[in-house]
Amino acid sequence: MKGVCMEKKRVLVKFSGEALAGGNGFGIDTTILRFIAGEIKSLVANGIEVGIVIGGGNIIRGVSAAKDGIIKRTTGDYMGMLSTVINSVAMQEALEHVGTEVRVQSAIKMEAICETFIVRRAQRHLEKGRIVIFAAGTGNPFFTTDTAATLRAIEIGATMIIKATKVDGVYDKDPEKFMDAQKIQELTYDRAMNDNIKVMDDTSIALAKDNNLPIVVCNMFEKGNLLKIIEGDLSSCSIVKK
Repeated sequence: MKGVCMEKKRVLVKFSGEALAGGNGFGIDTTILRFIAGEIKSLVANGIEVGIVIGGGNIIRGVSAAKDGIIKRTTGDYMGMLSTVINSVAMQEALEHVGTEVRVQSAIKMEAICETFIVRRAQRHLEKGRIVIFAAGTGNPFFTTDTAATLRAIEIGATMIIKATKVDGVYDKDPEKFMDAQKIQELTYDRAMNDNIKVMDDTSIALAKDNNLPIVVCNMFEKGNLLKIIEGDLSSCSIVKK
């Protein structure tokens, strides 16, 4: 299956914090960092403008931090935002290590560490061929990094969101638990929400629907997969659209 050829190759890649932990479940595996940096570098080398959003679940999640009531949910979510900054700075280092230009922009001001998010500045960085990593979610509690990814993708004018995971698309049930799980090559925003298919959270899917922004789900650990998808080959992924 071939995708629609993009006039302006600007994408936003979203992946979880857990992906950075490798098999450890916690922390940052530099081997994973190096691999992802190499994949992103190949996109830039092919003239693609790249924004990135990384989750923070390898360090802390707001919901988990607040589960016993000692830490307030709002505080827990801010702690989660800080963990995304840690991951973003680590990713910045890895990308610079492989020879790319990159900037981190945070939704929460922390000038000693990174830039504050300004959409026009982010767009200018992208136009100059720099990768921009968007940290600290939306800067507000109760919103996930999925929603932050959709919001930033719309703000920078990305043609698609690539939700990079460890599976090659969307399935009707967990393919790691069920041998008869069936891959869904294409689905609508409404089906994803109505059937509770966890592509991204419902807020982010609704936002993508309102802005007609395709969501592509793919395996981030298949070498060369991101570039293949952006160039139009969607055979190894799933796509959520109208």
